[in-house]
Amino acid sequence: MKRFYSESTQTSYLLGIHPVMPPDVVEISEALYLSVIGNPPVGKIRAHDEKGLPYLIDAPSLALDPYAQEREWRDAELSSVMWLRERHRDQVEISDQTTLTSEQFAELLVYMQALRDWPQTSEFPDSLYRPVPPSWIAQQVD
Repeated sequence: MKRFYSESTQTSYLLGIHPVMPPDVVEISEALYLSVIGNPPVGKIRAHDEKGLPYLIDAPSLALDPYAQEREWRDAELSSVMWLRERHRDQVEISDQTTLTSEQFAELLVYMQALRDWPQTSEFPDSLYRPVPPSWIAQQVD
C-alpha cells in the first residue's frame, strides 16, 4: 500500500484508505515514515525538505524564563511549609499544646512573607538572594 505525506497537515495518508488527501501530498517510503514519523528519536523534531518530505533535526533548546522558574520555586517553598502554619493554628484553636514555640511560629510567618515578597525585590530572580528558611524547619515532620 502506498503511503503519502502532507507537509501542511504533517500527517501521512494511505492510498485506498484515505479517499481525500491534501494537494501537497508526496509519496513517502515506509522506511522514512517509520524513522521520522513512526518512531523518531528523543530530542529530534520534524523539518521538511524542498519537496515537502520530512526529516529530523535537533530540537531547539528551550530558553528558560528565570522569572518563571523562581516563581515556581517560591510557590513550591510556600506550599511546603503551609502545613506547619496550619498545624500550629489548629493546635491553638483547640487549645492543644503547640508543636512550634511562639518564636518559631513568628519565624515561620516572617519566612512565608519573605517568600511572598521575593518577586518584588531588586535581587529577583537571582537564586543567591532567595529567602532562607529557619534551620529548624528541616526537622519538622508532617
